[in-house]
Amino acid sequence: MVYNKNSLISALIEKGVKILNPSSFEIGEDVNINLISSEDVIIHSGCKIFGKKTLIMQGVKLGSRSPVTIKNCQLGRNVELKGGYFEESTFLDSVNMGDGAEVREGCLLEEEANGAHTVGLKHTILFPFVTLGSIINFCDILMTGGTSRTNHSEVGSSYIHFNYTPNQDKATASLIGDVSHGVMLNQPPIFLGGQGGLVGPSQIGYNTVIAAGIIYRGDCPQGHKLLLGKEPQKEDMDFYPGLYWNIKKRVKNCIEYIANIIALRQWYKMVRSKFYQGSDMEKLLYEGAVEKIEIIFNERVKRFKALSNKMEKSLELYKSIMGNKASVELINQKRELIENIQKIENSSNECLSYSGHKEKRDEFLNNIDATNKDYITVIKNLNEHNLEIGTSWLLSIVEKTRSAILKYLPSFT
Repeated sequence: MVYNKNSLISALIEKGVKILNPSSFEIGEDVNINLISSEDVIIHSGCKIFGKKTLIMQGVKLGSRSPVTIKNCQLGRNVELKGGYFEESTFLDSVNMGDGAEVREGCLLEEEANGAHTVGLKHTILFPFVTLGSIINFCDILMTGGTSRTNHSEVGSSYIHFNYTPNQDKATASLIGDVSHGVMLNQPPIFLGGQGGLVGPSQIGYNTVIAAGIIYRGDCPQGHKLLLGKEPQKEDMDFYPGLYWNIKKRVKNCIEYIANIIALRQWYKMVRSKFYQGSDMEKLLYEGAVEKIEIIFNERVKRFKALSNKMEKSLELYKSIMGNKASVELINQKRELIENIQKIENSSNECLSYSGHKEKRDEFLNNIDATNKDYITVIKNLNEHNLEIGTSWLLSIVEKTRSAILKYLPSFT
């Protein structure tokens, strides 16, 4: 049957969806209304729904503060999007986003992750309970940490993740926490203070606080620090477009991010999948989440390749400026990146199929009982031994990926 807009709206109302102002509601003709639940779904005035991949499960509320537009998004149970634009992203159960949000493609927000008003995301992953304040730009980032809604990682209001460089480079994704420990939901939270920013690519460990008002430009993967951002005052210097004075940190952080995304994909394939074996809607929500992880993986490899393509110009500039003072190590690093980027891409793709240390993987999976379907409860009830085994399994994936790529970059080790 071919539906038009009015018949789709009528069909939704007939099945029990609460559309509070039907005359102001817009729905695309490609939307499959069978993928919109009739249970406790409320759509307020001015909302728009588009896309054949759009999925709306029970208890979803859209547009309570201002109109919401969603396009090819998957919304789990009891998700509330209060106002804004949401595209090509997946929201697991009980995610909550405030007014004025702009969530663009490739975002995955896990259970009870939430943001206040005016939050911008793209290619962003937030683990359960992670909380974003207001007026935040948080693209190209993965953030974990915390154990509950009362003990969670938080980003203060007016925070920016700087993900674009003067050399027009976006090989800048940052890890706030990590996958191997973060998925176990047993790590201390991370706090990024308001009116501040993080310059990507960066790695920040658990139990770290970056003080309010700080633009942090470093790494602190070991965590357990209060970072005040104090740096020696530097003099102004000449700027040469296309020149990279140092690429080791950037390259190694890019590799670490890719390795963590590969580990997260295996976590979804091996563990998360057990909790989505019920209805067709559950399976589609799961598939949407995996799709976003794969979108992010492809984006990171693409940006890594783009960085390598800039190295030839950078190398020529560097040698012409430095002459006999040029660093042999930096020259070798740039050459290795130029010469081996296709091998690095191939190796990254091959690592996608690596499922980790077999004995540890199997032991961990044997202790995952998904019969009650409550993912958070199951993970939080694992004993210390199982948590350690699971983390060790995932770390084997990260380490395998890291070593597989770095073998083509000996100057970076």
